[in-house]
Amino acid sequence: MKDIKIAVIGLGYVGLPLARLFATKYSVVGFDINQARIDELLLGHDSTLEVDNTALQSVLKNNLSTGIGLFCTSNTEDLKNCNHYIVTVPTPIDKNNKPDLAPLYKSSRTVGKYLKKGDLVIYESTVFPGATEDECVPVLEQISGLKLNIDFFVGYSPERINPGDKLHTIDNILKVTSGSTPQTGKKVDALYASVIPAGTHLAPSIKVAEAAKVIENSQRDINIAFVNELAKIFNLMDIDTQDVLKAASTKWNFLPFKPGLVGGHCIGVDPYYLAQKAQEVGYHPEIILAGRRVNDSMGQFVASAVIKLMLKNNIQVNGAKILVLGITFKENCPDIRNTKSVTVINELKSYETDVTVYDPKANPKEVMHEYNLKIVNTIPKNTYDAIVITVSHKEFLKLDLKSFLKQKGIIYDVKGEWNGTVNGRL
Repeated sequence: MKDIKIAVIGLGYVGLPLARLFATKYSVVGFDINQARIDELLLGHDSTLEVDNTALQSVLKNNLSTGIGLFCTSNTEDLKNCNHYIVTVPTPIDKNNKPDLAPLYKSSRTVGKYLKKGDLVIYESTVFPGATEDECVPVLEQISGLKLNIDFFVGYSPERINPGDKLHTIDNILKVTSGSTPQTGKKVDALYASVIPAGTHLAPSIKVAEAAKVIENSQRDINIAFVNELAKIFNLMDIDTQDVLKAASTKWNFLPFKPGLVGGHCIGVDPYYLAQKAQEVGYHPEIILAGRRVNDSMGQFVASAVIKLMLKNNIQVNGAKILVLGITFKENCPDIRNTKSVTVINELKSYETDVTVYDPKANPKEVMHEYNLKIVNTIPKNTYDAIVITVSHKEFLKLDLKSFLKQKGIIYDVKGEWNGTVNGRL
């Protein structure tokens, strides 16, 4: 494996941890089209907080000729001497919840320009079964003029990064691998096994590996949808959902899922990839899409519950000041992609309320750019008619929330993790 030179395409939440890990043993070129992202990485800082700055700085190198280490660049010409290309770009959905493969196509065209005989291309992006071979490979062949399994080879090893999770890091998660031929599968498996102590699982085909990944997140989505539906039912029955789940969890085989807002770039997106493919082959996936509908409705449900609590406390809704704690899609993570906190905010605004957003984890410029929302740096005392905790950041759990409320103000805890007294929770 001495002659392996790896290019990681995309240096976001998935690509950077992978590039950093491979750079401990190989020569790695980390490529991203975002020059601002490259600039911050070259300074040894990762704004996604997925890679510790010390760990990042330990593998950085200033040029391509220094051997083992990570060279970050936005110049595609720096990819030409690589022979292993790993694509880790996002796979979003469009406004109609249809898979958007544009980032994959663009990355495949970039790799195709520099593809040589004997090279290996590995995709990590979450896709529907068949996408690697049916959608990406034709682009590689067209741009390079080479033929799959004759001139070059392809693998698929789905990412399993959990943003903000410092326990289940890339080197602690078993990696599923696969290849376009049995021998390629073994080569892909050996490559990942050389840097991942947790081990690997070689799937029999690329389609199996693709399917395994997409059902992982679909399964979580459906399970969360179930407890979200329970929250709606128990709310109507005036029963505390958290108390019910705590009691039920005493049984050894009860699955401890909790209700909440399901956003982000994985669980809230990936089921649509599987659903789209299912419909293409003639099957309507009822459970998968029902789960999506339930989870997508939770922002509206939370906002409605908050308004009802305000009315019960004789708080005038029109013009009421509401503080929303959290704009990221999950706790202790700066990722704002596809966050459902925005749904809560917009729904609350539809009642003519004055909403303030506070989140020390989020980048204010990104929030303004993506959602046209301003986040504040400080929270004034005795100001708000209601506080809604949408994300349970560690910082929020330490706050004296009542000090920010007016006399009749209410607190609604979406995650059910704040230790103080609340007026409502999912």
